[in-house]
Amino acid sequence: MMDRQRALADVVLQDPDVVAVASFIGADGTNPTSNSGRLNITLKPRNQRDASAVEIIGRLQQRTAQVEGIRLYLQPVQDLQIETRVSRTQYQYTLEDANPDELAEWVPKVVQKLQLLPELRDVTSDLLSSGLEEKLTIDRDTAARLGVLPQTIDDTLYDAFGQRQISTIFTQLNQYRVILEVRPQDQQDPSALQRLYLKSQTGESIPLSAFAHFEPGTSPLSINHQGQFPAATISFNLAPGTALGEAVNAIHAAEAEIGLPPGMRPDFSGTAQAFQQALASEPVLILAALITVYIVLGVLYESYIHPVTILSTLPSAGVGALLALMICRTDFSIIALIGIILLIGIVKKNAIMMIDFALEAEREQGLAPREAIHQACLLRFRPIMMTTMAALLGGIPLALGSGTGSELRRPLGISIVGGLLISQVLTLYTTPVIYLYMGRLGAWLGRGRKKKPAAPVPAEAPAS
Repeated sequence: MMDRQRALADVVLQDPDVVAVASFIGADGTNPTSNSGRLNITLKPRNQRDASAVEIIGRLQQRTAQVEGIRLYLQPVQDLQIETRVSRTQYQYTLEDANPDELAEWVPKVVQKLQLLPELRDVTSDLLSSGLEEKLTIDRDTAARLGVLPQTIDDTLYDAFGQRQISTIFTQLNQYRVILEVRPQDQQDPSALQRLYLKSQTGESIPLSAFAHFEPGTSPLSINHQGQFPAATISFNLAPGTALGEAVNAIHAAEAEIGLPPGMRPDFSGTAQAFQQALASEPVLILAALITVYIVLGVLYESYIHPVTILSTLPSAGVGALLALMICRTDFSIIALIGIILLIGIVKKNAIMMIDFALEAEREQGLAPREAIHQACLLRFRPIMMTTMAALLGGIPLALGSGTGSELRRPLGISIVGGLLISQVLTLYTTPVIYLYMGRLGAWLGRGRKKKPAAPVPAEAPAS
């Protein structure tokens, strides 16, 4: 493993955009077994190289594929770390089953199916079920006739292939533990079992092969658990130009085609799970923001109608943000969603400036709704343009940034700039029209709620 991973590190270091490589092997908290390792690759600063991290990964995968005996999986480091489980590639898909044999049977089938999907790349799993095993079958009747106890067999095998501490040597400055075992070269050879002798109750040396036979087989190197059940994690990267939502839908379609057994529970984990949870809560989040804004505006203007006029500016902002993301070929990520939520607070100020002035002109100056909104458009045009340009110019550096970490900030800037541009063009014309129609609707509803005056009740003359 050390030789193979050193060969990989040498190939990676030959790339002109790589500065350094840190190599780790051996079982630890990240590597479950000793036949797996990690490479931490440090790239040059973004302003000193033309290729992005994704492009460098594609280049390195082609070069490292020529190294025999080992496979390298690469994933870029994320600015926002959501998952806690380490996997070979970026996104994780977990299969749980109470039956480990059924899990070992179906995981390779699922991996093979997912490898055929054009939306996915570098599909692999952490199921290590091909470890070599030597199964020892004991003939207990023969062992009893030879005077060999089962406990003697266990002790002898542990003495030979375990690490039994039998003594401690104390010196003036240190202490040394004495470990009993066979020679290291014999520990790697299953034929050593044929040369192993045990002491019977009569004191004779009995070969282990006299009452046992050996069968080679396979066994899992490690068994991962999620909760209380055995689990296997299938990790994958996305194909170029593929969004995570498309990959999730493709995997769900593959689930239906494979027909998983009833006892197996598939689910996403890590970043993919956070993506699903975000999509599930996204409508509720936006609806809660709209309701909050409506209540605040309703209390401010003492009206049920005109808050709807102000909120009518928001669809244009959302459409503008989505169009800008599509034109720039940027995925609709969590950061882009944050930008759209920010637009809810930024865009509605255009309508607030006009409607606030119009309502004040109607109530205090006695102007008609048409004259009031016309005067509001004329007087509030310059403040609207100034505030919009201030927010727009503040988002342009985010949208056009190309330095280190710009991949995280660009969706936020693109959504803000696109939403402000489209909403600014549309709301200056649509808000006055909606204001007039909403005023007429409010007047019509007000007439419907007016009650007819009650008939006078005749007075009764006092009885004499």
